[in-house]
Parts: sequence; C-alpha cells; structure tokens
Amino acid sequence: MADLYDCTDPEQLAAGLAAAAAAISRGELVLLPTDTVYGVAADAFSPAAVAGLLAAKNRGRAMPVPVLVGEASTLAGLTMSVPRVAQRLAEAFWPGGLTLVIEHAPSLAWDLGDAEGTVAVRLPDDDVARALLRRTGPLAVSSANRSGRPAATSAEEASAQLGEHAAVVLDGGARAGSAASTIVDCTGPVPRVLRVGAVPVERLREVVPETTD
Repeated sequence: MADLYDCTDPEQLAAGLAAAAAAISRGELVLLPTDTVYGVAADAFSPAAVAGLLAAKNRGRAMPVPVLVGEASTLAGLTMSVPRVAQRLAEAFWPGGLTLVIEHAPSLAWDLGDAEGTVAVRLPDDDVARALLRRTGPLAVSSANRSGRPAATSAEEASAQLGEHAAVVLDGGARAGSAASTIVDCTGPVPRVLRVGAVPVERLREVVPETTD
C-alpha cells in the first residue's frame, strides 16, 4: 500500500511533497487532493507512467488523461499559440474548476491517450496540488477511482480504490463536493462545452458570449 501523509500537518506536508515528487520522478503514481475531487497523478512526459495510470483505473486510451499545471503561465509553454478565448477563460476561472482543451505543441514528448494533437489543461484551486505541481511540472491527473465507479472525495476513498497502485497518498482532507471540472474545447472557431461541471455555462458566456454547448 501507498505511504500516506497528513497534509494538514506542516511537517507531514513537507515530507509528503518530497516523497510524492520523488515517486513521480520514478514513474510511480501519486494520489492527491484537488479542488474538485481526489486525483491520481503521473508524470505527463512519461508514456509508461501514463499507461500505468490508465491501467490502474481500468480505463482505455479513448479518453485521454488531462494535465494539471501549477501556474497559469505554464499554458503558453504547452502550445504554439494560446487561443484568445482560452486566455480569457483562464484569466476568469483559473485557478478553479475549468479545463481547457487546446492544441499542444508538436515538440512535446508525451502520450496521454488518443488525443489527436490536443491536451486538456487545468490549474487547480488547491494549495497541496499546486505545491506538488510547482515541484514536478505538469502532471497527468485523472479522478482517483476505478473506471465506472464514483469519484473519490477523500484520501480514504482514493486509497480504497487505487491505493495498491500508488506509491504516495497526500491527504488534504475531504472535498466538499464531487462536481468534476467543466471542460471547454478551445481548438475550434468558437469555444464548445464538452462537459458541464463546476463552472456553469452561464458564467462561461459572461466571459465569452459565443460559447456553445
């Protein structure tokens, strides 16, 4: 089973972040809190680690794994050019429950699934998650549950479902709700909502009125 760290304790938080970063560098999986639900994380630039994440969830490549970043500025490094609508949505809702689908730079050496040149990116509104992301760089992160089962809203639930596949669990306490992020495709002429979640469509249209769903 994975080593669990209580991230409400400063000493355990420091030790847990170090252990998690080391695990990621070895190609292992980490369970961590986000602002929506608990996630399972792998090195986004390690195809083997991402394959291990998909296998742990019993999930196929047809649903590519999203990427979490620790700073909004990282978005510019993942694409040749950030679409203006994506920039506006990021400025309005990051950090938070909004995932933006963009075309990634061809030079990026990653394999997140059958993404056809795109990547889904989010900046989470969670201090523990961002602290780890600042150490590791972008991480491939999916909800910490077996495919078809409810998303985990606590470290205990995450561990029960995926603990045997992870090296480290960062316990940041229970998440208040189980709403996943809203996903918006910014690769076309107008942004298109692929999944309604934490950010309502009405709020998106306050920023980008032409948003479709």
